[in-house]
Amino acid sequence: MPIPGLTRLDHIGLTVPDLAQAREFFVDVLGCEYMYALGPYQDDGHWMSEHMGVDDRAVMRRLHFFRFGGQALFEVFEYEAPDQRTQPPRNSDVGGHHIALYVEDLDAAVDDLRRRGLRVLGEPTTSKGASEGQRWVYFLSPWGMQFELVSYPSGKAFDRNPQAFA
Repeated sequence: MPIPGLTRLDHIGLTVPDLAQAREFFVDVLGCEYMYALGPYQDDGHWMSEHMGVDDRAVMRRLHFFRFGGQALFEVFEYEAPDQRTQPPRNSDVGGHHIALYVEDLDAAVDDLRRRGLRVLGEPTTSKGASEGQRWVYFLSPWGMQFELVSYPSGKAFDRNPQAFA
């Protein structure tokens, strides 16, 4: 049984080293709508470790909220903490992650990323099996976080015949 009342994704929270750089990326590159900022926040007690799972001496300098595609939100933090790790995790690391975004024309999107000087990892890959019909490619944000562009304008094989992949 899922969590009672669970209906949708609300937001994705992530921490960046430079909030101004991240704002430029989310607005200018991804086309997000900047909404508002909060912070700073710090606490002299144990609130940070109890509620956020971070060192009690951590300071959340500021956070920005961005709307993407009229629905999903990115909650983007800039922290200062004595035990802060600054190297982004790889997909193979525990806690590794990426954010996948759908595009209508993958080749045009990749050309745009390269024109902007963003690092694209390899060339677009054509999927097989249940994901046949999809092409995808990873790219890095200015701070090294992994993003993925995906496109499947005619759908995926799974969508056409789910029973074949059960």
